[in-house]
Amino acid sequence: MLETIWQSIAQTPDYLFDANKRIFIGYSIMALILAALAYGLRKSKKSTRGFFRYVFAKKIWWAPSARQDYQLWIYNRVLKALLFTPIILTMVPVALATTELLEGAFGLRAPMPLSETSVVIIFTVLLFLADDFSRFLLHYALHKVPFLWHYHKVHHSAKVLTPFTIYRSHPLESYLYACRMALSQGMVVGVCYYLFGTKLSMVDILGANIFVFAFNAMGSNLRHSHVWLSWGRHVEKWLISPAQHQIHHSDNPQHFDTNLGSALAIWDRLFGTLIRADEVGKISIGVGQYDAGHDSIWAIYTKPVRDSFASLKPKRKADTLKKPVA
Repeated sequence: MLETIWQSIAQTPDYLFDANKRIFIGYSIMALILAALAYGLRKSKKSTRGFFRYVFAKKIWWAPSARQDYQLWIYNRVLKALLFTPIILTMVPVALATTELLEGAFGLRAPMPLSETSVVIIFTVLLFLADDFSRFLLHYALHKVPFLWHYHKVHHSAKVLTPFTIYRSHPLESYLYACRMALSQGMVVGVCYYLFGTKLSMVDILGANIFVFAFNAMGSNLRHSHVWLSWGRHVEKWLISPAQHQIHHSDNPQHFDTNLGSALAIWDRLFGTLIRADEVGKISIGVGQYDAGHDSIWAIYTKPVRDSFASLKPKRKADTLKKPVA
């Protein structure tokens, strides 16, 4: 157990060099470049010193909420290694089950006569679409299902946003997202194996899906930040900008449960949950209805469990009746 804990902690800095992680150093550099552009457009008086004070404001990066995020980044890795790794659903059995299901329903078939390039492109696009849509669906459920919402409150209880807020989540939510990834990717692999055969490969950059890499390179780390970066009203109908995700964290009740998408905005358009950056004025990042009492790491881990199971208890009849009008 001690060895597992130590390995989890020792490997945490590897996130900085893994293109599949949000805080990959390459994405962070791109975020700084985009932040500099945003700073130049919004500030009348510009200086290098002013830029770094703006981006790395102590009141944000060293706020109690931010310090919790840094701790959760470490603690959640340890908990995942100790508790969830053995029971997380993996892609391979899902892929095999999907292929077997298709073979049972439609019989064995020869691979479709497509060029290798076409197969690679189709496979890469399907992986990205399935991953992005499944993220949206789970995020939607986390907001709309009361039992799950108590766990997602952990993320929304952030009082300031930094790139490390992406790791501000309850272990149960992290587990659900890991299983979601296995299901979505496994189903795509299974379907494509059935249609195209064994020659499946993905267009990637440094091991990350090319579309995921592009999304992360275009300022994904600014989604959880105070740097307002909008793509403009036309682009934001199709892609979720950093500013749109900040609206998702707004303490204004009109903005609750909006912009639930990760990269693509089309899912929010379909579900009626999209708000463009030009449709809102100044926002403040805060707790609002999300004040979950997460004032300590212990509360972050335990309160969602208590609250979620308390929400399952049937309400007393007297509590559901409206008071008579005098």
